[in-house]
Amino acid sequence: MTSTLLANLAILVLAGFVGFAVISKVPNTLHTPLMSGTNAIHGIVLLGGIIVLGLEGQHLSVFSKLLLVVAIAFGTINVVGGFLVTDRMLGMFKGGRAGGRRAAGQAEQAVGAEADGRVGGAASRNGGRA
Repeated sequence: MTSTLLANLAILVLAGFVGFAVISKVPNTLHTPLMSGTNAIHGIVLLGGIIVLGLEGQHLSVFSKLLLVVAIAFGTINVVGGFLVTDRMLGMFKGGRAGGRRAAGQAEQAVGAEADGRVGGAASRNGGRA
């Protein structure tokens, strides 16, 4: 029992270090899509926890059931919060693109008006001929 606990604890600590090393190397542009993907995976884990609680509930101790309910509650908070943050981040990107398109469209109109003004000015100086 003790050797199994130590082995599981060592795996947990090593997984934490590997996870930190991997996440710290992710560029900012990939953070939102990866976060959305991990939220979907965590949703599957939550579903598994709910199934275990429902099907194996009679074989679990009270402490195990309580721990499972707390884990499901925290996991649900994590998934919902992650999706809200992802939606907000994607909304920020959409707003930037629309603003950029509007600014580009306004610039094109201004350039077109300048071009028309120059042609009209040249035509009026040449007696109406371009």
